[in-house]
Amino acid sequence: MTWQGWLLVALFVALVASIARPLGGYIARIAEGDLRLPRGLAVLESTIYRLAGVDATREQGWTAYALSLLSFHLVGIVVLYGLHRLQHLLPFNPQNLEAVSPDLALNTAVSFATNTSWQAYAGETTLSYLSQMAGVAVQSFLSGATGIAVAIALLRGFARASTTTIGNFWVDLTRITLYLLLPICMVASLMLVSQGVPQTLEPYPEATTLEGARQLLAYGPVASQEAIKLLSGDGGGFFNTNSAHPFENPTALTSLLEMLLVFAIGAALTNTFGRMVRDERQGWTIFAAMAILFVAGVAAVYGGESQPNPALASSFLDQADGNMEGKEVRFGAAQSALFATVSTASSDGAVNAMHDSFMPLSGAVLMANMKIGELIFGGPGSGLFGMLLFVIIAVFIAGLMIGRTPEYLGKKIEADEIKMAMLALLISPALILGGAAIAVVIPAGVSGAAQAGPHGFSEILYAYTSAAATNGSAFAGLGANSPYYNLTLAMAMFAGRFLVIVPVLCIAGTLAAKRHVPASAGTLATHGPLFTGLLLVTIIVLGGLTFFPALVSGPIAEHFILNGAVAGVR
Repeated sequence: MTWQGWLLVALFVALVASIARPLGGYIARIAEGDLRLPRGLAVLESTIYRLAGVDATREQGWTAYALSLLSFHLVGIVVLYGLHRLQHLLPFNPQNLEAVSPDLALNTAVSFATNTSWQAYAGETTLSYLSQMAGVAVQSFLSGATGIAVAIALLRGFARASTTTIGNFWVDLTRITLYLLLPICMVASLMLVSQGVPQTLEPYPEATTLEGARQLLAYGPVASQEAIKLLSGDGGGFFNTNSAHPFENPTALTSLLEMLLVFAIGAALTNTFGRMVRDERQGWTIFAAMAILFVAGVAAVYGGESQPNPALASSFLDQADGNMEGKEVRFGAAQSALFATVSTASSDGAVNAMHDSFMPLSGAVLMANMKIGELIFGGPGSGLFGMLLFVIIAVFIAGLMIGRTPEYLGKKIEADEIKMAMLALLISPALILGGAAIAVVIPAGVSGAAQAGPHGFSEILYAYTSAAATNGSAFAGLGANSPYYNLTLAMAMFAGRFLVIVPVLCIAGTLAAKRHVPASAGTLATHGPLFTGLLLVTIIVLGGLTFFPALVSGPIAEHFILNGAVAGVR
């Protein structure tokens, strides 16, 4: 490890912290309908409502909100599936790419509609420009906006009292897309283009290699998709190698910009939370818990990747720069470790190095980031409502310890909230552990792993972790483009997204219906170091009890085998 590497980490954390408050305030104004809009934008918004038949003044209860959300994304899955299956008949396909197979088309449609961005294909050789733009990129906007909308609905549940409504899904979706995602993406796309990221509809050009062979250079409308894939937490890249490709991530500056885009909204929503409940200290408490988990993860991964690989100790390779297997030499161990931790601590899944090549314990940290629900800043919205689920559990535990009905922000946390919180928190472990357990005992699952033993198990475990946690990154050694993996991972992505969102909206509805209870001498203070510590312990204990055995069987076992083999232990 070097001081330059730690300086990069410190700079990144400082930039994220500096973004949180101004952007959080802006999102709060969007959520509360308090924006002063130019007349043109106001007319555009009202026109959208009129064409869609939406009454913007009519709010919804949690059931209507959830049904609107589910129906909207089911339609999105059908449309995206059809686009992939018919792309050979549609325009903007200069390379004349064929239709995508049914199982892969379904997997991809579910992937982007659920904000997962799992890619069992190489984008530049599989999807046409139209599929990338009107399919993948559009769903990146809509799925990202949906996550933010759900988080805002939950915040309304805490902020409101004695009401049956939590907002209007169609209004939230429209305003978040128009006033948050689109403006930032337009600026970010131009910044990426200025650094060399392509944005064109021209066919792939031919080049002559040094050996005299002819080679197609893939490019296309990359910059526009790159911006939203990062900002929305989607992570699906135009190219197979994602942000390790020089056309997606050409410079150290773009790498820093891309990481900031990944964390920007997730960090800002903590401040939005504080503003909407009229106590910014609550938001900073959650921000602090997220930051502590993030810095601990970066330190562990950077420390692991800065060390030489024991398996190569007897080789002629110079490992002074650490474990460079699978990493871009442009970025090195520090920036790759930071990018990987940002990717898995959010729901983004973008990568600038191959996670399959990380040291075993580094891989364990990356998986742990996803297994606990990607609540370390997380994806847009999903990180905040995931953290608030743990907050509900933490105040319940505190209430048990002191023999008092738990309260949070003036709302009593009762049986309904605890049941829904536990249901939402148990969905992901059931999908991850159940899916991996089945895959490692049937031929269709085992055949996809590139290696046997603990690393092969880690590849399978990582895939179901990434799918159920709606991340989308992968241990790239797994051959996941098969009917078995395409269908089972699609089911994991769908359930991991929507079977979590519905309980969260139910909690929003039950909280909004409650009256505010005045604070008393016995009320637990939910801001400050004490509650931050309780929240962290709750996350670590629940995550450890749930997933530690699986991690022991995979990356931790591989770590001891790797180091034991070097020491002569068999």
